[in-house]
Amino acid sequence: MVLGESLGALRERQFRLLYAGQTLSNLGLVLLASRLPQVLLVLAGGVAGDRLPRRQVMLASDAVRCVTQATTAVLLATGTARLWQLLVLQGAHGAAAAFFDPAATGLVPQTVSSGRLQQANALMGLSRSATGILGQIGAGVLVAAVGPALALAVDAASFAVSAWSLALLRPTGTVCIGQGATFLAQLAAGWAEFRSRSWLWASVLHLALLNLVVLAPFFVLGPLVALRSLGGPVGWAMIATAYATGAVAGGLVGLRWRPRRPLLASVLVIFALAPLIAGLALAASIPVLAVAGFLGGLQASLHEVLWTTSLQQHVPAEALSRVSAYGWLGALVFAPLGYALAGPVSNWIGVAATLWVGAGWVLLSTGAVLAVPGIRRLRRTDLLVASRSAGCL
Repeated sequence: MVLGESLGALRERQFRLLYAGQTLSNLGLVLLASRLPQVLLVLAGGVAGDRLPRRQVMLASDAVRCVTQATTAVLLATGTARLWQLLVLQGAHGAAAAFFDPAATGLVPQTVSSGRLQQANALMGLSRSATGILGQIGAGVLVAAVGPALALAVDAASFAVSAWSLALLRPTGTVCIGQGATFLAQLAAGWAEFRSRSWLWASVLHLALLNLVVLAPFFVLGPLVALRSLGGPVGWAMIATAYATGAVAGGLVGLRWRPRRPLLASVLVIFALAPLIAGLALAASIPVLAVAGFLGGLQASLHEVLWTTSLQQHVPAEALSRVSAYGWLGALVFAPLGYALAGPVSNWIGVAATLWVGAGWVLLSTGAVLAVPGIRRLRRTDLLVASRSAGCL
């Protein structure tokens, strides 16, 4: 039987609708299986990143993700994949990611001299931006040329390379949080560190709500606006490319610009996001939106560099992974919720109105968070806070 005949059922509209719905539903389940463990375990990942050697936590995470992606690739290549298998594998993948990110935030200061901490964060951001662009292009080419199995195999190989690099790493700093304390006591101590700093919880709440009200609707509704008013996918691709280019530029700026009050600067640059959201609400021309997209990407990466540096400089080294985990939790919870709500809200009040709410929220919330004295006053320091406990790992 030729390939066209074997796919003949897809020519019948009713089955095609059923097939599309079930496929998207299953995809949604697989994505949920990956994201849900991250949400549930990221705080545990923060405790592990402070209690255990961070390099080893990241190594274990990379090893798990390498195995899950390689196994998924084999199942797809052999045609034996079942939905429950994909759910289990991606669940394990998400769980491993929950442990990696907080440990990585805490590890950077242990690998670079204090005076070069911001530069290190900028380089890490540049790497994420550049590989994100190349990864999207490469993944698309691989899937189109040889199918998803090989693309997943390449992804598995990337985790193996990351693990190899970490195996060679020898961090210079040591941290500890007291081995006798229970998990809940360690978690509570991390929460106490987090809530004791108004600049920290206020900025995390600000970012979480930006994900909910602004960024999620932008990424959901942007392609729709492009389809209706900007010439379709090509218009959206140009805006997305400008945003990605701006993100790279923001990393380059972060390499050189060292403001005395980096947290204040990290909040101020968020205002640059408003023109992009407003321009999309107006369905402005593609050149205008490309410029706005560039500014939006620039503020995103520059904010991350300055905020992360402030976090690493002003939170005790022994609590850094736990404190950063609360920031990760805010992003993991509010971003998916924003994606889920963007469609229904836009159906209720309209696409343009939803985007105008987002643009207004950028201005209102960013102005409000600037009223927090700690955000305005926090100064940069090139002296990391020393670990206060004894018997470090």
